[in-house]
Amino acid sequence: MTEIQEVQLPGVGVRLDFTTSLGERVGVVVHRGGRRELMVYDRDDPDRCSTVLQLSVEDAHTLNDILGGSRVAEVTTTVGQEIEGLAIDWLTLSGESGFAGKTIGDGMIRTRTGVSIVAVLRGETTFAAPGPSFTLEAGDTAVAVGTPPGIAEVRAILEA
Repeated sequence: MTEIQEVQLPGVGVRLDFTTSLGERVGVVVHRGGRRELMVYDRDDPDRCSTVLQLSVEDAHTLNDILGGSRVAEVTTTVGQEIEGLAIDWLTLSGESGFAGKTIGDGMIRTRTGVSIVAVLRGETTFAAPGPSFTLEAGDTAVAVGTPPGIAEVRAILEA
């Protein structure tokens, strides 16, 4: 497995770098707001980037899907194969979401959909196993586990 170097960038987020099997150095800056920058470093000057792509949160999720997901997603996929029908998704509340400011219990998410919100990511803070009284805010990312149709229902609830 390729080694990933992590560098904290105070006030910005974190930079993750690795070297490909062909010797190219690649980095990703994960900004606190979720935006990403994908960088390919210059072969002759390792402090200079030959390419920098600005990625929105949606762009990053799309690229992640195309590339096959993270190591966490790989493990989840394996578990999903062992437990038929299991799915996991990261659902981000937009600023326009009418659900912002409401609790998980207000939406009766588990009761209505059979889906559990197993964590909420807020900036650099992770809230593991939030209860029904946990209030969701715009920009939060809810980590949901359940059936694919149930997760689609949760997405609709959070987007309403």
